[in-house]
Amino acid sequence: MALKSTDMAKNMAKKLDGSLKSESLPDRFGQASKVQNTKRERAAEIPASKLVPVNYRLPADLVSRLREHAVSTDEGINQVVATALNDWLNTQTKK
Repeated sequence: MALKSTDMAKNMAKKLDGSLKSESLPDRFGQASKVQNTKRERAAEIPASKLVPVNYRLPADLVSRLREHAVSTDEGINQVVATALNDWLNTQTKK
């Protein structure tokens, strides 16, 4: 015996309803939301380093030398540039 179209629609609705009920809640709801709050709290505890992004254009050979120096001293290129600028500014103020 064939199903009527209304019976088939009811069966499909039940199947869909069951699959929706069996899905887990997204992480932003329920118990997992507490984990995100602790991440926010930890981020608030870490003081901001007050770094300011600066864009500049340098010759390619100078950039490669900076990268090599950063790798050899196990520092990042940001730290190498900051150290070089500090040293240069210190020599300029002594003159």
